[in-house]
Amino acid sequence: MLMPSRTKFRKVRKGRIRGVATAGSHIAYGDYALQAQGHMRISSRQIEASRQAMTRYIKRGGKIWIRIFPHTPVTRKPQDVKMGSGKGNPEFFVAKVKPGTVLFEMQGVSEETAREAMRLAANKLPVKTKFIIREEA
Repeated sequence: MLMPSRTKFRKVRKGRIRGVATAGSHIAYGDYALQAQGHMRISSRQIEASRQAMTRYIKRGGKIWIRIFPHTPVTRKPQDVKMGSGKGNPEFFVAKVKPGTVLFEMQGVSEETAREAMRLAANKLPVKTKFIIREEA
């Protein structure tokens, strides 16, 4: 699973995900992409599940790029612990995604194959997505 090798701070505040994506909102590497349509936190487990679904469907043909990375730690307190006594320990990492962010890119397969692989990947994600194709200039 994806996770940062080290972070500047062990725990961060939750914050809000506002606005639309400016960086990372266009296809940079492949021919086909999956673009987020809403604000959401996507965990490293969900990214990995999506990657596996796509890779298995295209049977190791073509190339896949993961354009998001889970930098943000999410903390949880143990079960049956009373209120107070500080913030919990980091449990997993998430990627904060804005509308318009390109999540995955794919190249080297037909459009129908890419569309179906991206559909399978989108089913593993908590955010609404859209299949997009690179515009030839």
